[in-house]
Amino acid sequence: MADAVANRPRGVHLVGSVPLADSEAVFREVSARVGDRLRRLPDGETGIRTNWIQWQFPLLLEVPEFESADERPGPFGARLQLREDVTAEQIRFPELGYRAAAIESYDVFSRLKREGVIGAAVRFQVCLPTPLAVIHIRFIPRDQEEVEQAYEQQLLEELDGMLDVIPHDELAVQWDTAVEFAILEGLLHSFLSDPVADIIERLVRLGNRVPVGVETGYHLCYGDVEHQHFVEPADTTKVVAVANGVCAGVERSVNWMHMPVPRGRNDDGYFAPLSDLQLQAETELYLGLVHLTDGVDGTEERIAAARRAVPEFGVATECGFGRRPAETIPALLDVHAGVADPL
Repeated sequence: MADAVANRPRGVHLVGSVPLADSEAVFREVSARVGDRLRRLPDGETGIRTNWIQWQFPLLLEVPEFESADERPGPFGARLQLREDVTAEQIRFPELGYRAAAIESYDVFSRLKREGVIGAAVRFQVCLPTPLAVIHIRFIPRDQEEVEQAYEQQLLEELDGMLDVIPHDELAVQWDTAVEFAILEGLLHSFLSDPVADIIERLVRLGNRVPVGVETGYHLCYGDVEHQHFVEPADTTKVVAVANGVCAGVERSVNWMHMPVPRGRNDDGYFAPLSDLQLQAETELYLGLVHLTDGVDGTEERIAAARRAVPEFGVATECGFGRRPAETIPALLDVHAGVADPL
């Protein structure tokens, strides 16, 4: 792998979840192993947040405007619907928990940065789900669009709460985009009339909602339940289409774009559509081609294949670490360090 070593990727991106004890453990372990390769550092989404959006579902059950739907349960349990006597304007969500978690973790982040544990230039990364993802999974199709609008309003209010507390030049906001690809692949039925255009429009709106001075980026994902995708992508065509649409539509800088690479794909066919990427000049590309199973050697094979389509990128895993044993995290971080150069 001499060519791979001579032309190593620069930089590492962490998608979000890291199953360690708490945010301080995450900040310390990650900084010690790949800190010089990071521009942004998430808190690991520890505790009840480990399994992405599933911690939101109990909150939805507490909203009085919703009730259980009398239909077959979806893949994540019983679905909800609006009560008959309720209009969308009456929906009032409780605190979703994203603001509180971010502010609590930023206090730890800030202290460790002052102590020199975290690099001075590293930003605190907050990972937020798209409202479409939360609502699409948990509500019947009839009510998804109306409830999505109310959930988005609450989520953005919590983003505003973070912005009131966390210095803008210390913050980076990532929009986690996964359920959208289940829709684009035809796996989930959707109320969207034009899925590609409607999904891009939503992602653009979310990106524009982050003020200039705060970094923002996107994690494009095909899922990671039991280390399996909800459907195996044929190639990078769909993630490229979404990335190009977002970068063309967002009126501010898109600072990074993350894309998945299945473990078994080191062939030119998977990566070929990357040659059609039209990212903004300032957008960093991170490819999720790091896999612990085949370590540095397998990862370098995927890097070599990717380079034949796109010359510059950093590395990441396909998804967060949250669904793997905590004891595997040091070795996984070491694979990142073994294939990527410092920034």
